[in-house]
Amino acid sequence: MDRRHVILVEFTLAPATRDAFRALVLENAAASMQREPGCRRFDVLVPEGDPGDRVILYEIYDDAAAFEAHLASEHYRRFAEAAGPLVLTKAVTRLGFAA
Repeated sequence: MDRRHVILVEFTLAPATRDAFRALVLENAAASMQREPGCRRFDVLVPEGDPGDRVILYEIYDDAAAFEAHLASEHYRRFAEAAGPLVLTKAVTRLGFAA
């Protein structure tokens, strides 16, 4: 059984916050990949044809503990605090691999 932990996060951004949010989320993604040994992938995506108010994260961790370590990291906490006012909605889905 594959124990990798996959996270899908979809943000809807407040008006005129795309550039500020993009800078914050790209910094968080880079820090996660560089500083977290259990973080295997961290993609920042936007839907094609979208006006710019949605951002989707696709993250893969070794296991649930690696994801919890991500949430406890200083770079994530800084991101979450700074990005909070820029976000209208946030949906987090935890995914597993089908056997």
